[in-house]
Amino acid sequence: MLLCRVSAVSQTLARWGRRSHRGGGLLHRALSFSSSRGVSSGEGSAQPAEAVPAQGLYRDTVLLPRTEFPMKLTGQKLLDRELQIQQECGFADLYSWQRERKAKKEFCLHDGPPYANGDPHVGHALNKILKDIRNRFEMLRGRQVHYIPGWDCHGLPIELKALGEMGTSDLGPLQIRQKAREFAEGAIARQKAAFQRWGLMADWDKCYYTYDGAYEAAQLRVFQEMHSKGFIYQDYKPVFWSPSSRTALAEAELEYNPEHVSRAIYATFPLSTLPPGIASEGVSVLVWTTQPWTIPANQAICYMPKRADNSQLLLVATERTASVAALLGTQLDSVATFTGSQLEGGICKHPTIPDKEVLLLPANHVTMAKGTGLVHTAPAHGMEDYSVASQFKLSVECMVDEDGKFTELAGPELQNLSVMREGTDKVISMLKECGALVKEEQCVHSYPYDWRTKQPVVIRPSKQWFINTASLKDKAKEALQKVRVLPESAKGSLLTMLDRRTYWCISRQRSWGVPIPVFYHRETGEALINKHTVSHIATLFKEKGSDCWWELPVETLLPEAVLKKVTGPVTDYVRGEDVLDIWFDSGASWAAVLEESDSRADAYVEGKDQIGGWFQSSLLTMTYPLLFFNFFYLTFIYPGIEKGEKMSKSLGNVVDPDAVINGGKDATMPAYGADVLRWWVAESNVFSEVQIGPTVLNSARDSISKLRNTLKFLLGNLHGFDPRVQAVDPKEMHYIDQYMLHLLREYSIKVTDAYSEFDAGRAIRVLQAFITRDLSSFYFSIIKDRLYCDPEDSLGRRSCQTVLEEILDGVTRSIAPILPHLAEEVYLHAPGHDEETLFKSGWIKSSSVWRRPGLEEAVEGACAIRDSFLSSIPGKNAAQYDLTIAIEPGLLFELMESLQDEATSTSSQLAELMMVARVSLTSELPRDLPPDALLSHGTFLINLEGGVIREDSAYSIAAVPTSAARCPRCRRYTADSADCLCPRCQTVVSQAN
Repeated sequence: MLLCRVSAVSQTLARWGRRSHRGGGLLHRALSFSSSRGVSSGEGSAQPAEAVPAQGLYRDTVLLPRTEFPMKLTGQKLLDRELQIQQECGFADLYSWQRERKAKKEFCLHDGPPYANGDPHVGHALNKILKDIRNRFEMLRGRQVHYIPGWDCHGLPIELKALGEMGTSDLGPLQIRQKAREFAEGAIARQKAAFQRWGLMADWDKCYYTYDGAYEAAQLRVFQEMHSKGFIYQDYKPVFWSPSSRTALAEAELEYNPEHVSRAIYATFPLSTLPPGIASEGVSVLVWTTQPWTIPANQAICYMPKRADNSQLLLVATERTASVAALLGTQLDSVATFTGSQLEGGICKHPTIPDKEVLLLPANHVTMAKGTGLVHTAPAHGMEDYSVASQFKLSVECMVDEDGKFTELAGPELQNLSVMREGTDKVISMLKECGALVKEEQCVHSYPYDWRTKQPVVIRPSKQWFINTASLKDKAKEALQKVRVLPESAKGSLLTMLDRRTYWCISRQRSWGVPIPVFYHRETGEALINKHTVSHIATLFKEKGSDCWWELPVETLLPEAVLKKVTGPVTDYVRGEDVLDIWFDSGASWAAVLEESDSRADAYVEGKDQIGGWFQSSLLTMTYPLLFFNFFYLTFIYPGIEKGEKMSKSLGNVVDPDAVINGGKDATMPAYGADVLRWWVAESNVFSEVQIGPTVLNSARDSISKLRNTLKFLLGNLHGFDPRVQAVDPKEMHYIDQYMLHLLREYSIKVTDAYSEFDAGRAIRVLQAFITRDLSSFYFSIIKDRLYCDPEDSLGRRSCQTVLEEILDGVTRSIAPILPHLAEEVYLHAPGHDEETLFKSGWIKSSSVWRRPGLEEAVEGACAIRDSFLSSIPGKNAAQYDLTIAIEPGLLFELMESLQDEATSTSSQLAELMMVARVSLTSELPRDLPPDALLSHGTFLINLEGGVIREDSAYSIAAVPTSAARCPRCRRYTADSADCLCPRCQTVVSQAN
């Protein structure tokens, strides 16, 4: 007997209406069938129901999704909700909680300290959020995370800004240091507040600062060890010098300007003493230089041994003859050819300094790439020139002062002239007057600039403190081979820089920094420094801070044991005035911060610019104690704006992350919230050019909105479900549900691997593929009829809800490292949780029981058959067809029988997968098919037991328009007439009575 649409059902329907206050507008959307696995089910885009009178009667009997989880949050509501989540879910206490819990393993990510000289920018966001994603992932996996944020607080930029604010330079060291400290503290406070707003997990009351006394003491212990082993020494040699900063610089503090323009010259040095084998008179050596101001400091002209040279009025390397002739616009006729070694013993006259002789010397750094093949050599102003001077005992006279001006040693014509400007003009003029200038040209080339002032530097000799990196680099390179570097190409860059760096200048002529703990004798200038003095000063710094270097008298700064051995009064000694390079400050951070981790870390994560900076300084200061390296370096490229420009504070095009979160001054920058910023970081390919702007931020926001849509669908269909008491055992589930658990397990493995490889972008791609392909376009489309129209407590519906809860849990946990605010918000709405927050409840809980390769073949085979069927009815509704599937006896037939054991069915799992009115399963197609039957054929390759079982099975399909009517409740074509419910719906409604 059929339950027809008559007044007798009105009381039953009224009772259903009281039980479910769900909107009827969602009905059409909820019951729509997707035409293929590759088409979205549209679970979040409601379509208006057709005006069918019968549907209104049954609408309230359908179990539609119900949840208070909002589909969309924007503007101030979004910002308020994120802050509420941080408060309610204990973001501020999470790091301390996980440090106190028991864990078998620790994960240590050592934070490279950002510079405390300004407001937070998106470079900070990229850096810190990348680290936080990994930290949260490791914490969820059950590891105890060791992560202490820090700040690099010393250095010239802070000192210059502090002096600029005071408007005077007539200050003592302590006054400068006080103002610099205040400036740094202000920057730290602003940056720290931003980091907390971004949702970073840390104990913000226990950060490290390089101006802290305990940190400075640890740094001095590293200095002491390296000095006692002979790696740190004082010497007079050429260094990069910044006239604009009035201090020495290390290689890592340079920026190379590829468009620097120099006034290059060709000049002659007359040969006064001819080498043996050169008989011609009036020969001059032709040299080329891009730094004419160094000519007065010339001590030699270098040539390449074993090279052939031409002797004429101009001495030029053979390989450069044609190029030089073209540049001079004249023909050079070869008179004689001889090897470079035959030039030995030759002496030239200096063109601008009478009576000064210049030797011809062999040198391996001479190349034929540019110039004349004969190299002007000024030992005071070139690293390679200095090496030649050291080998041949040449004098290293410095004619340039700290301001980059010629001293009196250069002569009255040049004294007090800036070497890079009017000094260069004057030298060229002097060469022209004496007839030595052959040609002048503009040369565009790469030239080092001070990275802070953006002004060119010079090379000049100075008495400085150095680290002998030549003695350390072999051990450093050996240690680096044990370090995994991402990307791999960055390891090559690190090794190349180590090879190129023979020494590291670590002294700076400033006030704001860690003082180099050395004393000098007033008369002799002899340095007093040993393990006793350094250890004593380290103790004082730990107790009082490094200001005591200027505050305390020398007799207090020196330990009693040393004072007893000093001959003469202690007043004969003065404290040094130099401070340590800030790269030594930050490079020694491992000694101050990683004590709990035995001075070891699992990961260093910084920008590509740190290959020559913090990565290298950390590596060099770590190498001397022969630490075991078990961490890896991750380098990334800092972002630019969408126009393709590099982002730079000096260019004024830095995107403010606060504007990204809270909204900018105009409509192009709405309030995106912290999770959008985090998604942008995660999705960015950090190994290439990263860009930020409205386009990528809108894309991130839209991606999160689509994710919220899926999460809302999951939550809505879990209303009233408690997995702790209503979950179905996987063995009792429908096969399609078991298959979904199989896919969920594969997803969890892939997303875990992505996070483990520091590839949050891949984790996002895996997530989106899973949601789009496996959920929205496949599973959600198939299960809606069962979810909405089966009895509420039926096995089929509870089976489906059990899987939906597992999916919700797995997806929520998988997004948590990237989107902690959204993850915790979902967790608050999700059913069946005992723990108070997601981050205290662990990682994805997939089970090996979920792996069902045989089941996978069954469902995939059914999907292949469905695809063949759907391709035969383009643009038509699959639900309006009866399907006959013919498969010869074999594996595929047995697999399909597991989904439908009856010969024909409207309610089998196979019919659910096919999403048709009825499925008939047979070994061959009937001969009496109607004329309108649509036929299709295909094959499916079964691959089981790792390829041991393989069978290519053929199948045939006949699709015939169904003769059944559409059920007014479930809208499937399984009813006897349009006025009556289908048998399933009849049972459900009658049982509710």
